[in-house]
Amino acid sequence: MTRAVLLVVAVLSWLPSPASGAEAPDKLGAGFLRQHAETRGFKLGRPTLAQPTPDGKAVLFLRSAAREPTQSLYELDVASGQTRELLTPARLLNGAGEQLSPEEHARRERMRVTSTGFTSFTVSDDSARVLVSLSGQLYVYERKSGAVRALAAGLDPQLSPDGKRVAFVRDNDLYVFELASGKQTRLTHSPHPRVSNGLAEFVAQEEMARMHGFWWSPDSRQLAFEEADSRPVETFHLLDVTHPEHEAEATPYPRPGSANALVRLGVISVNGGKPTWIKWDSNRFPYLCTVVWDQGGPLTLAVESRDQRDLELYTAEPRSGAITRLLTEHDDAWLNLDQSVPRWLPDGSGFAWSSERSGQKQLELRDRKGALVRPLSSVSDGYDQLVDVDGAARVAWFSAASEPTDLQLVRVSLEGGAVTPITTGPGLHEAVFGKNHQLYALQTSTPDALPRTIVHTLDRVIGELPNIGETPPFAPNVEYTTILPEGFRAQIVRPRAYQPHRKYPVIVDVYGGPQVHHVQRTFAGALFDQWYADRGFIVVSIDGRGTPDRGRAWERALASNLAGVTLDDQVTALKALGAKYPELDLSRVGIVGWSFGGYLAALAVLKRPDVFHVGVAGAPVVDWRDYDTFYTERYLGLPDANPEAYRQSSLLTWAPKLERPLLIVHGTRDDNVYFFHSLKLCEALFRAHRPFELLPLPGLTHMVPDPLVKEALYTRILGTLTNELKP
Repeated sequence: MTRAVLLVVAVLSWLPSPASGAEAPDKLGAGFLRQHAETRGFKLGRPTLAQPTPDGKAVLFLRSAAREPTQSLYELDVASGQTRELLTPARLLNGAGEQLSPEEHARRERMRVTSTGFTSFTVSDDSARVLVSLSGQLYVYERKSGAVRALAAGLDPQLSPDGKRVAFVRDNDLYVFELASGKQTRLTHSPHPRVSNGLAEFVAQEEMARMHGFWWSPDSRQLAFEEADSRPVETFHLLDVTHPEHEAEATPYPRPGSANALVRLGVISVNGGKPTWIKWDSNRFPYLCTVVWDQGGPLTLAVESRDQRDLELYTAEPRSGAITRLLTEHDDAWLNLDQSVPRWLPDGSGFAWSSERSGQKQLELRDRKGALVRPLSSVSDGYDQLVDVDGAARVAWFSAASEPTDLQLVRVSLEGGAVTPITTGPGLHEAVFGKNHQLYALQTSTPDALPRTIVHTLDRVIGELPNIGETPPFAPNVEYTTILPEGFRAQIVRPRAYQPHRKYPVIVDVYGGPQVHHVQRTFAGALFDQWYADRGFIVVSIDGRGTPDRGRAWERALASNLAGVTLDDQVTALKALGAKYPELDLSRVGIVGWSFGGYLAALAVLKRPDVFHVGVAGAPVVDWRDYDTFYTERYLGLPDANPEAYRQSSLLTWAPKLERPLLIVHGTRDDNVYFFHSLKLCEALFRAHRPFELLPLPGLTHMVPDPLVKEALYTRILGTLTNELKP
């Protein structure tokens, strides 16, 4: 047996028997837990990816059954208000099972997609056809006749603007398929298996929110594409330990301080030939962050320095590869990316941009040379991202988080002036506009209801996209509050049978890291916490410094120490909640989290056992030297330049101090936070003679979509919390 296997056996020996705190499943409310798991948190059966057609006559969307994650394609006709099913996976597969390549599995993991069947679609600009992908095969659906045509096998298919061609990636190369003739042209020729053409590299997908690696020219005659050479990148091997007969999957993974993929941008004709390479200083700006090629605008790209403190925006000349700088951005800590900009006006007179130079993110209008014309939002508007721009009407819509627990849709004139709210009230209001700018689908999630999608024109409501999702058996008993002068937002979920004069043990449901709101005023956001609360707890969630939409200083407070204010703010806010709400028994506090939340949950019991009495850490990043470059270096810098930041932020530094019970949970096939993170923590704890529990999830990734596993997992977590906190 290898040392790693011996370690796992030793760790598992610490696991208690199910009787040591776990009750019978029925007593834990397994009926709701099973329902929650099988409906994917009551998301199944509800419309997703609603998209108005360019002609404004219909809205297309995907939907599954209430307890079956396979999605089909549907259409709402605006004139009649009627909905019909257009295309099902069963029709295309003829009873065969869906088969995904490792590349498609990885792409869905980056996108956090757990559904099957159709997971995306593209509509041609003339609204006549829809492009879908299923089981690695591409299909075109003709909306008028209902005919379906199989094209080819490939990844990330995209219709050309004129609707005559489809571009896709296969075996690391970019292809074009002509719909009229059926001719297929291979545009690129990868020289090595570790060199891809047309695919976004790992950090672009995982950390930049850039999922595409190629872009059509507005005239449909050319494609810009990314070449990513990952040969310099360290290789990780992902092994399914439950199937030792299978070979390990080798994948490039860039750790902090190590080599990233070498990325360049080329432009090539749809007829093939030699590409033109866009010329920028990739040594100084190695990250290709954003590429757009809008109607009316030139090929435009944003690049960043390795330390993410400097960004330059260029236009590029496709024939020569020459660039012209439009603007620069600098931040002494780091720059955040906004993938909704730049957005060129159709006449090419300028573009929308966003910046945090004022200390708060603002939307701006720039002229065609990049000069500032005027700010379009004020610092108090809470600009989040651009939704749509109607160049002819000189109007833009954007999402706004002036209150960080909510997201509203607002409108502003490109000539300036105050914004006009389109939505009001608590919750998340997120819109997708059609290309005619007259029709939009608005998804609304409120504290009182699960998400609904309402179709609107600019002056009236068309109707709601029908959902067949199940209704939860109860509503959460939730309170939202703001505490302390810092204005920490908090969510408190009490038992439905709450007794005012009783003291309750506390579960802190935590994320606490950058880029993510954990406290938002939505029904779904409190529903699972209610299941915990009804077992005899009060569940709280707190957004401290480092979370988004609170201004530059608030977010950059965690720079150079991920183990500092992230944990300090949880402690400070929790104590303030205890003083405000005497029913919170702060002598019995557990903390539960996943991913960054898993890291913070483990850190909490390691560093502050005086506050947190039991922890459950799901998929925790243990040593930040083992996470990816783009995320980690943004906050901690390069390891050699800032070793103390990495030491202070590592769970391994604090592992010997463990005094409280800690349950570590991790999927063995996680390709985001690899399983070896938890094994390293287990080894450090084991060598320090610290008792702990490890719960490996064989074959699972960073997500846990399997209903049976999810039900068993949360039953186990609840058993651990119940055993230690004794509600």
